[in-house]
Order: sequence, then structure tokens, then C-alpha cells
Amino acid sequence: MLPQKAGSIMQASTTASLTDGLPRRERREAMAALLVAVAMATLDTAVTNTALPTIAGDLKSSGAAAIWVVNAYQLAMVATLVPLAALGEILGHRRVYIIGLVLFTATSLACGFAWSLPSLVVARGLQGLGAAAVISVNAALIRFVYPSSILGRGVGLNALVVALGFTLGPTVASGILAVTTWHWLFLINVPAGIIALLLSMRALPLTERATHAFDSIAAVLCAGFFTLLILGLGGVSHGSAKTLIAGEWLAALACLYALMRRQAGHPAPMLAIDLLRLPIFALSTATAICSFITQGLAFVALPFLFQTVMAHSQVATGFLITPWPAAVAIMAPIAGRLSDRYQAGLLGGFGLLILCVGMATLASLPANPSDTTIVLSMTLCGVGFGFFQSPNLRALIASAPPGRSGGASGIVATARLLGQTTGAALVALCLNISTEIGPVTALWLGSIFAAFGSLASFLRLAARKQPA
Repeated sequence: MLPQKAGSIMQASTTASLTDGLPRRERREAMAALLVAVAMATLDTAVTNTALPTIAGDLKSSGAAAIWVVNAYQLAMVATLVPLAALGEILGHRRVYIIGLVLFTATSLACGFAWSLPSLVVARGLQGLGAAAVISVNAALIRFVYPSSILGRGVGLNALVVALGFTLGPTVASGILAVTTWHWLFLINVPAGIIALLLSMRALPLTERATHAFDSIAAVLCAGFFTLLILGLGGVSHGSAKTLIAGEWLAALACLYALMRRQAGHPAPMLAIDLLRLPIFALSTATAICSFITQGLAFVALPFLFQTVMAHSQVATGFLITPWPAAVAIMAPIAGRLSDRYQAGLLGGFGLLILCVGMATLASLPANPSDTTIVLSMTLCGVGFGFFQSPNLRALIASAPPGRSGGASGIVATARLLGQTTGAALVALCLNISTEIGPVTALWLGSIFAAFGSLASFLRLAARKQPA
């Protein structure tokens, strides 16, 4: 890597692909652009879930129909994350990010002016496409913004903002709905999006582009695979017919097979199979999937445990869950800094071991535990998850060659969505077995997945280190 040349922000942007990160001033502005957009995408998910009953009532639609306000956003993201990450390697991560930010901001305006449920669902689908463009290249851009020696600080800040978004989302939604209509949940993104766009155009680095062309057929097959896979998992959650679920999963496997055949021997396959051949990357991906399955199991099962089994109110349940993301927000930047000095396998392994113990503690709660006991158990889970998240993200980014940062970034985002969706589907299965013991069973499953994730993380200590 060549040393960073001094110069203006625009000069730094045009030469950053040849350097080990940006100078401090440009780095701060570039990171601000990334964090504002990540905060918007995270808050948008949290506030929409909270406001869904209000939206359904105002638009005079059923709750089941209103669910598509969430589903359209999530399906658009799932279908396009990996293709857009691949497009980032070809067009440049900065360009894809800015296009996604423009689309996200414009469709937030459209959501705010939606006059019916169909118009809101369409706008949300397009908003999900914009969010996918932003998130798909987010991790790749962090790699080019921060020098490799302090990359952990960058991923730690990113994890901090994500955790704060989930922590504050319900409170922000409740506050906005208390003083105005649900439309402002989306309109508030517009000024924030404009600020992020101006910062992005000013400070985000240009990166080297791949020479191969974008494979649109592979993109369709990839989108089909992930969409059908998620629809099948959603069918499990909603008790759909087994034949329908089986058909969706068979079609997903057919798309995956066709995708593998089409891109066999490709220098940079869209679904980054080449990166999964790297031991550190493969184990880091397995660690991420296990951890996010655990998170999905916990965040879906705990409301049922607290409200249905322990008879807490909805408000009390929100307060009891808050210590988890709050602890993540505290631990993520600390773990990020530690990951610049210590191996991710060690930090992540201990973090997920703590999460495993925390989940087991929640699953073992007595019939009428004190709020203090619940808060301590939730805090333990948050500390473990936060201690794992930043080092694992750093390992995923740094273990891929720089030219495949887009593929690595796509895997990062996809592992999170697949893990959380799988966790939710497993909770549904547990609840179908028994409403009373289902939540506890789901928490025990989460503890098991955390244990497997911890094992996968520790195995990285024995794996051959790959060049970053």
C-alpha cells in the first residue's frame, strides 16, 4: 500500500483506494456520513415495527395487511443485498452507497406522503432497496476509511450506532406519535438523509473497480434464492402449509444450484463462495450466523416470556429488554478497540460464551423473578453480544482481499438477516409446540447456538491466518 498523500478532501477521496485509510479529518467526515445513514436504516426498522398498529388504524387496514409495510422493506433488502454488494465492486462502493442514500431519502419522503396502504407498501419496498444499497457496502467503505491498524475502532463505532438505534427506536417512535402523525416517522429521514448525502459526496473515498461485468442473470438467481429462502422461513413463522414451504425451499435450492453452475470459475462470484474457502472468513461467517440466530431467538421469545408467561405489561417488557442493546452499545466500541490488539477468535469466543451463559440464565428464571434478576441476565447477554460483534465484523472485513471487500460486506449483512429470520422461525416452531414452555425452549436453543458460535470463534485461533 502506498502512503497517504496530503491534500484536500476531494483529493483524499480520489486516492483513498491506493492508501491505508484516510487522514484523520477526512476520516471523521466520512465516518459521520456512514453513521448517519446506518442510524437512519436502523431506526427506520425499529420505529416502523412500533408504529404498525397506528399505521394500520389510520389507513383503515387489517393488522395482517399492514404487516406488508414491514415485509416489503425486508424482502427488498434480502433480495438485493448480495447483488448490490457485487455491484459495489464494479461501480465503486462510494457510488452505490450514494445512489442508495438518494433512493432511501426520496422514498422516505414518499412514505411520509403515502395516502393508502398500497402506496405505502410500494414506497417501503423501494426504501428497502435504498437501504440495501447503503448497508451492502457499509462494511467495505469502513475498511477503506480506517487504517488497518485501527480498523476495530471503525467497526466498533458502527456497532455502537446500530445498538443505539435499536435501543432508542421504540422511544423515538412513541415520542413522535405522541405529538404528531406516523407520517413523520419517515419524513424525519429527509433532512438526515440530505446531511448524510452532502457528507458522502464530500468525504467518502473512491475505491478501485473490478474489471468484470455485472451478471444480471446471476443477480436474479441470487435474489430468487434469498427471497424464497426467507419466504419459507416466514411461512414457518406464520404456520403456512407445509407443501407451500417445501415448494419455496425447493425453488430456492434450484436457484442456488443454477447460480453456482453459472458462476463456476468466476473470479469474483456474486455469492462469495471464494471467500468462504478462506478458513478465517468461513469461521467468522459461521460465528455471525450462530450469534444472530441467538439474537433472533431471544428478541422474539422474550416478549412472549415476559408478557404471556410472567404477566408483565407491554411497557414493562420494553424496559426489561432495553438492558441488552444498551449493554451492546457500551461494549461494542470497547471490543472494537481491543480487536486492534487481540485476536477476534479469542474476543468473540469469550463474548459468545458469556452470551451462552446469559441465555441459559434467562431460560432458567423462576416463575416470578425480580426485575433486578431479569435486568442482570439481560445485561449479561448484551455484554456478551457486544463483546463478540465488533471483533467478528473486523475479522470478516480484514480476512477478505481488498478487492473483494464488497463480497465480504454483502456476506456480513446477509448473515445478520438470515440469522435473525431463522431465529424468529425457530421461536414460531417452539410456540406451536407449547405457548407456555415455547419461550423457554427458544431461549435454551439460543444458548446452544451461542455455544456453537463460541466454538466456531475459538477455532479461528487454530486456523491459518489469511492475508488481509
